[in-house]
Amino acid sequence: MTAQEGVLSGLFRGGRHGRVQRQARVSYAMRSEPPAGRLERLAARVVSPLSAAGGSWTLLRRFVREVHRHAPQFQDMTDAQIRQQATELGYRLKASGMARGVVAEAFALVREAAGRRLGMPHFDVQLAGGWAMFNGMVAEMQTGEGKTLAATLPACAAALAGIPVHVITVNDYLAGRDAENMRPVYEMLGLSCGAALADMSDKQRQAAYRCDITYATNKQVAFDHLRDRLKLRNRESQLGLAFAEERDLDLLLRGLHFAIVDEADSVLVDEAATPLIISRQGKPLYAEEILVQALEFARRLRAGVDYVLIPRERNLRLLPPGEKSLLSWSHDQHGLWRNSRYREQLVTQALRALFLFERDRHYLVDENKVKIIDEFTGRLMADRSWEQGLHQLIEVKEGCAITGEMETIGRISYQAFFRRYLMLGGMSGTIQEVAGELRDVYGVRVARIPTHRPARRKAFAPGLTLSRDAKWERVVERVRQLQNQGRPVLVGTRSVGASEHISALLRAAGIEHRVLNARQDAGEAEIIADAGRAQQVTVATNMAGRGTDIKLAEGVAERGGLHVIATEKHESRRIDRQLFGRCGRQGDPGSFEQLASLGDDLFLVHASRPAYLLARLLLGTGGRRSERLALQVLGMAQRRAEAEAGRVRGQMQKMDEYLGTALAFTGRLE
Repeated sequence: MTAQEGVLSGLFRGGRHGRVQRQARVSYAMRSEPPAGRLERLAARVVSPLSAAGGSWTLLRRFVREVHRHAPQFQDMTDAQIRQQATELGYRLKASGMARGVVAEAFALVREAAGRRLGMPHFDVQLAGGWAMFNGMVAEMQTGEGKTLAATLPACAAALAGIPVHVITVNDYLAGRDAENMRPVYEMLGLSCGAALADMSDKQRQAAYRCDITYATNKQVAFDHLRDRLKLRNRESQLGLAFAEERDLDLLLRGLHFAIVDEADSVLVDEAATPLIISRQGKPLYAEEILVQALEFARRLRAGVDYVLIPRERNLRLLPPGEKSLLSWSHDQHGLWRNSRYREQLVTQALRALFLFERDRHYLVDENKVKIIDEFTGRLMADRSWEQGLHQLIEVKEGCAITGEMETIGRISYQAFFRRYLMLGGMSGTIQEVAGELRDVYGVRVARIPTHRPARRKAFAPGLTLSRDAKWERVVERVRQLQNQGRPVLVGTRSVGASEHISALLRAAGIEHRVLNARQDAGEAEIIADAGRAQQVTVATNMAGRGTDIKLAEGVAERGGLHVIATEKHESRRIDRQLFGRCGRQGDPGSFEQLASLGDDLFLVHASRPAYLLARLLLGTGGRRSERLALQVLGMAQRRAEAEAGRVRGQMQKMDEYLGTALAFTGRLE
């Protein structure tokens, strides 16, 4: 029996999950598990790489054949009969504890409903992906394979059995769009569907969570859960939960039952390094005068003499000459500057604000406010701020109004949050590289699903230049060549600043184009809708329409389809593959290439000094063979960056366990 099947059995029949079941009836369903000990973590690290790639295609295909055997019985039924069958199947799913044969019948019914209401009956690969998700796996389905439709299968099967379902997406636009597009399927089966969006009131989101199936972003549902936990704080016992119910605390969610996570690599891995914090506005930690003094002093210090930058960790260290200079300068100051701990922290943060956090890359200045940019998605995180005076120092640096320091009243990481779900599944086009981590952290395996049609995506040889300027010239020339061929082009950049730089170069070259970054996120759908037109050039950051199809206009496929140019490597190969996946979707033709330089951040931050010098030497000799060898050095830097990111996520998990233990006597932050 799989872990997911064990949960299902517990939900319907009691057993080892019976406590969770009884708690759910009282107030709030949620998995409660103690943190793994050191021995358990060691065993997981040994086993997970060997067992992470679960869900063989042979087993999945066997289930698909079973679904097809049930399909004929529904084809001649009326809509009213389909609705009646859905009700009866719900009873049978509960009674059987979600037996495989009954689930296959439910999938066949959902497929019939999708064919009638959407004109899109599920393909075999979507049936396989849905079964994998229902069994606690992350289905790796290539971009354009219809993951949104595939999610309706496990969602309906669980909802028919009375299990509340959360379909997690990466932004409000996708949550609202998917809920509206899939609603006809749910309603035909007698299920309710809602979307819990950021611009809704608490009452509206609460109503959405009361639906059988709720679409929401990872951030929204996690914050709403955290708000509920703050209301339930110190009421973990059965008596406390009953008291909470009597007092009518007006909780938003009904608990954490079944989550289907779209773009699972982004949600479960990339964003796992950043904790979710509920805070309240307090007073500024430091007076504006002190912040100004810290920045002024920091600007006098000399890199490599007074301090050394550690870009890989986005940190720095004061060197003895810098400490001596600070001590000497502080003799003429007063207040906090006379305290060695405070003055060193202030100056270190001021140096970070000046030299490690860049405008239009790490943050935007909008409406006289500093707004953080999510480096993985390219989207704004307007409700987040940096801690320990860093945010206020950047506000002073940019001439913005100073906000108060945020006081933390609740905290949870995505790792801890998603482990709370009784059932967890997901889908992504790029997940295999972190299969072991998913198994270790969340206890989910990866099932690789083949494409419905053979892929026609062509890879061009990557290019590498000595300088950024040479790279940008090469990108502009390549865009011109492709546009002259009548092909649409998507130019991917890593930051807002880079997207605006290449935009200026294209404008100077007389090449018309559109830009999609955190400044234009409101027009994302419109820009993506036009990106497949002949000769259309689109410049985009990582937010390049993830979760949406770039549909080719008439005649474009005959010219080779969409061409994607990545202008530098990311810290993760998965993110590179996500960008390449914008082309060649659903069997369409398409192509991609990567044009990088030795001046890119990946090389400067993550390549060792000898490796960097070797790459420069190789490129200087000229020739395609030397360029290929230099690109291998760049690949080593990328793998080093991936390892560093994994280490940071591991530290976050350890911090969760530490806080759970250290704060046990005063009450958890979550």
